[in-house]
Amino acid sequence: MSAAKTPADSAGFMASGLGVALFSCAVFGLSGSFAKSLLETGWTPGAAVALRLSVAALILAIPAVLVLRGRWHQLKDNWLTITLFGVIGVAGCQLFYFNAVSRLSVGVALLLEYLAPVMIVLWLWLASRRRPRALTAAGALLSLGGLVLVLDLTGAVKVDFVGVLWGMAAAVCLVIYFFITAKENDTLPPLVMAAGGLLVGAVVIWVAGLTGLLPMTFNTADTSLGPWTTPWWLSLAGLVVPSTVLAYVTGIMAARSLGSKVASFVSLTEVLFAVVWAWLLLGELPGPIQLMGGGLIVAGVILVRIDELRGARRNESEPGAVAVAAALDHANDVEPLPRVPAAD
Repeated sequence: MSAAKTPADSAGFMASGLGVALFSCAVFGLSGSFAKSLLETGWTPGAAVALRLSVAALILAIPAVLVLRGRWHQLKDNWLTITLFGVIGVAGCQLFYFNAVSRLSVGVALLLEYLAPVMIVLWLWLASRRRPRALTAAGALLSLGGLVLVLDLTGAVKVDFVGVLWGMAAAVCLVIYFFITAKENDTLPPLVMAAGGLLVGAVVIWVAGLTGLLPMTFNTADTSLGPWTTPWWLSLAGLVVPSTVLAYVTGIMAARSLGSKVASFVSLTEVLFAVVWAWLLLGELPGPIQLMGGGLIVAGVILVRIDELRGARRNESEPGAVAVAAALDHANDVEPLPRVPAAD
């Protein structure tokens, strides 16, 4: 009986969005290590982001066209969503993060970026004028405490102030990314949204580079990944295929399934994956305090998810509470994007 139950349990785990979200986090976590291997040979963050987005957009272009199947009006109907996703959620977020990585360790840069879930809880609190429930608040505090521990400000980690500012800017972009991707939209498939956003982001970065606003320096020197010396194109391929193409498509799918709040907290596990990848590929070994912080982050994610499930059950048994709790409790709500009109 247990053998027959296992496939269903696995399918349920993936269908819930959690499995997809964790996979997305694992491959997203690779980006910092592959990017840093390029930056250490003389690449600028702008150059790394430009090629990352351009090649990924080309890879996704053919399947995106097949998914549209001549329904080009979907692009017209959702042009604002795709543009915002590309400019802010893709180009801005990645550029700011890579700038932070150029000055900080991968783990610290990513942890600053992932202050976004706490910002989302605060935003939803202000937007709904309803305080988060106790478990959500506790999860936010645990995750924030975990971030502080991973930074290990009293230890050997040297924190560059400019790098911190870049990381915080990436966090703001990530907040908007989650609001955009969590919005349920039956007329805009995740594959099309990812391809369109990557294309828009690539155009933004190339324009900034060609006009001289963004330094663009490429290098064909070999890169170092773990104990191996590898050609530059291998690091670029790792940056493009798993940590961009797969990561963005599955990330959009997970956000639509879980909603912006839960998806953003689950995404904190990307920090743990990134730290492990940085250890394996770059030799950046986290200390005991940082590992303890990672444990707190995971605990915070679990509390927020438990609170989400409890809220859903409560709303089912109390229909009158659904409208009041909608802004914080349900996946796929059309949550308001700060000061930006809805695209549809």
